Amino acid sequence: TSAQVHIYKENIYSTRVLRKLSSSAKEGPDPEEGRSKTHFGFQTVPESLKKGLVGQVFTGVANNYDIMNDAMSLGVHRLWKDYLIATVQPVSTSKMLDVAGGTGDIAFRALDYVRRNEKTNDLSMTVTVCDINPSMLEQGKKKVLEGGYLSATGEEQLKFVEGDAEDLPFEDNTFDIYTIAFGLRNVTNIPKALSEAKRVLKPGGRYFCLEFSRVENPVLGPLYDLYSFNVIPPMGELIARNREAYQYLIESIRKHPPQQELKKMMVEAGFTSVEYENLSMGIVAIHSGFVPA
Repeated sequence: TSAQVHIYKENIYSTRVLRKLSSSAKEGPDPEEGRSKTHFGFQTVPESLKKGLVGQVFTGVANNYDIMNDAMSLGVHRLWKDYLIATVQPVSTSKMLDVAGGTGDIAFRALDYVRRNEKTNDLSMTVTVCDINPSMLEQGKKKVLEGGYLSATGEEQLKFVEGDAEDLPFEDNTFDIYTIAFGLRNVTNIPKALSEAKRVLKPGGRYFCLEFSRVENPVLGPLYDLYSFNVIPPMGELIARNREAYQYLIESIRKHPPQQELKKMMVEAGFTSVEYENLSMGIVAIHSGFVPA
């Protein structure tokens, strides 16, 4: 059938993506970890390889990341991120961690939200941006001086830290708010990342995840797939000169746990009052949960 042919073509192309990216990877497969497998797009790879492969993807797209987000979503990603911050409702005393947020999109929005709501620029609020990829962090740092994000004491309200979502470089019970936007699907071990999120949050702190999810609408779903696989990779080639990276990103969305499954994983990680809200008919979803007080 045409659907089978479509999947077959996707798998052939996904194999080419993996070969191209892994050919320049610094880290080779670990024979001892060969039994532990995970997905990289539609391909199955050793867990020891995925982090390096994902790192190459984001290093390759960092310079054009914001432009591609606008092009791929027709600008709608800005509305999704604005809605996330309106849901988070940070205040001037919030201590917030944004993981996988190298370019600062969520962090800047959080600070701007508090400035507007509390009608002041003198905030004690700080946002720590943690990202495993230094190239993405550099993009965020460039925006700090342009936006004038300084606290009342003259210190930067934004802190940029290189770190792994599965092994966060922070003490227990440090933050009031944890956000991760379009980053959870790229981690190797989601339960481990959830466990780390719970560890660094204070009792009563809240976790938020904005991520691409599962479109269940029988009309929109096939159209969304058609657009994703046939438009976005060529767009990546045109704008970012990196078709393979955007092929991976599209495939990674399909491998991410659907709404109910991720909700269950959050409950198993120890979060309470776990809920999710679909945006754009499930193209993305916001999951949230509390650390028990």
